[in-house]
Amino acid sequence: MSVLFVFIDGVGVGQASDENPLFSDKLRSFSTFTKSKGLSNSCKEIFENNFLYKAIDANLDVEGLPQSGTGQTSLFTGINASRVIGKHFGPYPHSKIKTYLKKESLFHRAIEAGKKPHFINAYPDIFFDKSEKKDRWSCTTLMTKSAGIPLNRQEDVINEKAVTAEIIQSAWRDMLKLDVPQIEPEEASIRIIKALEVFDLVLYEYYLTDKAGHKQSFEMANRVLSILDRFLIGIIEHLNPNDTLVITSDHGNIEDLSVKTHTRNPVPLMVMGNAKPFFEAKTILDVTPAILNVLKD
Repeated sequence: MSVLFVFIDGVGVGQASDENPLFSDKLRSFSTFTKSKGLSNSCKEIFENNFLYKAIDANLDVEGLPQSGTGQTSLFTGINASRVIGKHFGPYPHSKIKTYLKKESLFHRAIEAGKKPHFINAYPDIFFDKSEKKDRWSCTTLMTKSAGIPLNRQEDVINEKAVTAEIIQSAWRDMLKLDVPQIEPEEASIRIIKALEVFDLVLYEYYLTDKAGHKQSFEMANRVLSILDRFLIGIIEHLNPNDTLVITSDHGNIEDLSVKTHTRNPVPLMVMGNAKPFFEAKTILDVTPAILNVLKD
């Protein structure tokens, strides 16, 4: 039994309106979980033994707009990082909260429990050059490195062992001019499914939803959501019944393209598999403890 944690940056539960690209029946994956038209605040909570949909808080009793640095640290540790520093902060983790990602993260605690976690995202050499030069790492990469887990590189993409940030490898090929083929979202889904046969916990991060929200671009939003949707449907259709899929976010953004900032909307929590440990989840702080409980079963 393994857990797949799909973290989608900048996805909130917003109004059922024309300003919300998530409010669409074209998004089969979200509609599968909400049993409604895409994702919006008109969707009702669903609690079943092997299935869950609910909206959870990402504001964490701190004023201001949630940010990625504190939101992701909170999500991946279960510690209220925004409360620790007295504000929301991002996009990178604040110096005062890095220690939680370095010592008390989901990955660290999974390893302590005798489990084998894996971050399946891959990064090009230019990412490592810039990050090492500035010693500035994202929440996910800092957590992974600190847990002693190697970050995937170009060779892992070529060997079909890793997935790029945009899923279909197009940016690596077209923008970075790297020698990798463009693939279909469903091919990336299969890589995820195969990883679940090897690892107890697999994490995948998708950030283009947040980028589309900041650009206030319906064209970009629809494009990145379409790719993500096909990717998620591929996972849903091939997921082993004994495995658990968890999908959530760190803060809202793309659900309201009338503004270019993050929002204080709740974020979705979607679970397929062992859903019971997530029934009582109220905020993003509850996701890591629930995943660890699934891994214990």
